[in-house]
Amino acid sequence: MKLSDFRFHLPPELIADHPTPDRDGSRLLVVTRKTGEIEHKMFKDILGYFKENDVMIINNTKVFPARLYGTKEKTGARIEVFLLRELNREARLWDVLVDPARKIRIGNKLYFGENDDLIAEVIDNTTSRGRTLRFLFDGSYDEFKNTIQRLGQTPLPKDMNREALPEDKDRYQTVFARHEGAVAAPTAGMHFSRELMKRLELKGVSFAEVTLHAGLGNFRNVDVEDLTKHKMDSEEINIEQRAADIVNRAKAERANICAIGTTVMRTIESSVSTNGTLKPFSGWTNKFIFPPYEFSIANCMVSNFHLPQSTLMMMVAGFAGYDLLMEAYNVAIKDKYRFFTYGDAMLVI
Repeated sequence: MKLSDFRFHLPPELIADHPTPDRDGSRLLVVTRKTGEIEHKMFKDILGYFKENDVMIINNTKVFPARLYGTKEKTGARIEVFLLRELNREARLWDVLVDPARKIRIGNKLYFGENDDLIAEVIDNTTSRGRTLRFLFDGSYDEFKNTIQRLGQTPLPKDMNREALPEDKDRYQTVFARHEGAVAAPTAGMHFSRELMKRLELKGVSFAEVTLHAGLGNFRNVDVEDLTKHKMDSEEINIEQRAADIVNRAKAERANICAIGTTVMRTIESSVSTNGTLKPFSGWTNKFIFPPYEFSIANCMVSNFHLPQSTLMMMVAGFAGYDLLMEAYNVAIKDKYRFFTYGDAMLVI
């Protein structure tokens, strides 16, 4: 398949810039692969599609406040620093993106906070926009992380076209977020409220937790027409034995296994044994899934509505089938479903 196959017109007003008042109050488009049926529901109606012994696989990554605003020494220019990855805990080294990149050179110092609570020095160029920063901080590591938490902003995607608000700290996070390390939220999981999860558990549905620390690669444009030539950014994943056991037991019992989001699907498809079961794994994945693709673990998935030509949309097309997904997206646009991070959801069964 080609990049141009995933082009469609998305009216800008359908990109959600705020979440629904209640987590499980979003709309849900239910797409049945066998029949091609498309149904309009509310997200809490997902209860009706699962039964005892079914399993939902969730991503327990936690987003950290990765966007910092600082000033450049001497000039006082406002610089955005987006923390991507901690390179060395002891040396306080971080891989970051800076904007505007053209103003930043090796050796420059950046100051953060009203009282210069945090100072960073640029020590390397990693890409045209990327830099390696060393934070000059005398306190303990916990004090350093607390300072980042205090000064940093919730890293909302640029396509949302607004700065983060205090309420985003909670809403741009799932209720089951536990392991900090993501700079992008696993958005399909954000529709689950604690009450809805409890009702699913009372029905006999189990939750298996995996971790994928989502990076900015989720939003990076694909710039090659031939999809086989696109390289995904690597992301850190972890699948523990307990999660693998829950999933494999459900697979053996022919129960439903539902991947909650593209990050989960990418994680589980990165660690499949030769006999088609889920293997424990801790490491990195750069797996890129697009049609045609044979999925091994999950037989249903929840996903948000993604932007045109995004790798996330391509993965869902691989699972739902290209023609059916494009039909579902056309229905969603016609019925004014909300797209992107804070948008509505789709259940593919």
